[in-house]
Amino acid sequence: MNKEKSKIAIIGSGFLGLTLALRLSEQGNQVTVFETANEIGGLASVWQIGDITWDKHYHVTLLSDSHTRKIVGELGLENEFEWVETKTGFYTDGKLVSMSNTLEFLKFPPLDLISKFRLGGTIFYAARVKDWKALEKISVEDWLTKLSGKKTFEKMWKPLLKAKLGEAYKETSAAFIWATIQRMYAARNSGLKKEMFGYVCGGYATVLQKFAEVLREKGVEIRLKTKVLATERTENTERDLKVTFSVNPVSSVAENFDKVILTCPSNIAAQICPQLTESEKAKLNNIKYQGIVCASLLTKKSLSPYYVTNITDETPFTGIIEMSALVDKKEFGGNALIYLPKYVAPDDELFEKTDTEIEEKFLSTLEKMYPHFTRNDVVSFKISRVRNVFPIPTLNYSENLPSIKTSIDGVYIVNSAQITNGTLNVNETIQLAEKFVKEIQ
Repeated sequence: MNKEKSKIAIIGSGFLGLTLALRLSEQGNQVTVFETANEIGGLASVWQIGDITWDKHYHVTLLSDSHTRKIVGELGLENEFEWVETKTGFYTDGKLVSMSNTLEFLKFPPLDLISKFRLGGTIFYAARVKDWKALEKISVEDWLTKLSGKKTFEKMWKPLLKAKLGEAYKETSAAFIWATIQRMYAARNSGLKKEMFGYVCGGYATVLQKFAEVLREKGVEIRLKTKVLATERTENTERDLKVTFSVNPVSSVAENFDKVILTCPSNIAAQICPQLTESEKAKLNNIKYQGIVCASLLTKKSLSPYYVTNITDETPFTGIIEMSALVDKKEFGGNALIYLPKYVAPDDELFEKTDTEIEEKFLSTLEKMYPHFTRNDVVSFKISRVRNVFPIPTLNYSENLPSIKTSIDGVYIVNSAQITNGTLNVNETIQLAEKFVKEIQ
């Protein structure tokens, strides 16, 4: 932003929008955050399940997540982090096995010794690749098959890619798996040769509450349950950008700003900004997103000792994230908190299924996978549905991205689609916000 102090509208209150609001208000700008939902946080928002309040979706902080740790520290919560060494499991060929260290990897039943060495070599090699842009030109299937072999790809990589990307894995570049492996290695190479994961006591509810307090102290206005309908440039007004929004379904009002920053998904941004060029709208609408249907399960008993259980068999959910393998069960009233995510395309029929249908399918599968589990142990079961979670990094992805600065003077689109050499997580979105504020001054 230029030196002159501005009246700025930020659309969206995820960690990206909140970080932008913090930095821009620190520069003396008058900042207003618009949020459609009832609460701030976006994908990191919280809800009540049973008698506890916790994150609506699963999140974890790595020791290497310097941007997250810096923001949390600035909020005065640096001493609230708890760091835990976690374990990883695999459910494959109808069995649950541990893969938390080198010895367990060498014993891993589904692969022969040569396949294991090729798999290990692939990860070792990928962790040292620097030119991620070159990987954007290669499909993830071709790259992994060449490095790991067809057998390893079919048995290991393909089920994991399909779990996260569905059939879209076929048009995804190798940069996707490179970024995933880079983040995994960062967890082990941040001072300790262990996979140390962290969380703030009380979860993101603690962080978001403090974030809102700090922003309000700095004069930031946060408007919840407010849907932005349009952003348009007008002429001959004191402030040239008109933001039209509704606070109820039947009426709308408008307010003028100097600058508008949209952090919403790209296709939504294209709708909100009718004055964009046809080329800009096409680029925004061509970004493919993956959605999620995620169940939160509060139970009396743990399923396993693993924070993450990767699944290579056919199951109705992508994987199993047992938050209580990381977080002290006292946070959950002595219960276990488990996430069962299913990543799907935004138009997948799963979004139309009722909560009861999804619950029956998920719980019956858990009972088959874990003989000690019974649905009588379930304290609470809730389902979150989000159609646009993360952009799919297709071939030549970064070359086809629209510019953050739009053709509408003063309007910027900054969202997760701009994360070109990483995976979607809180640390990456905070980093994106910090980078934007520095570059646009």
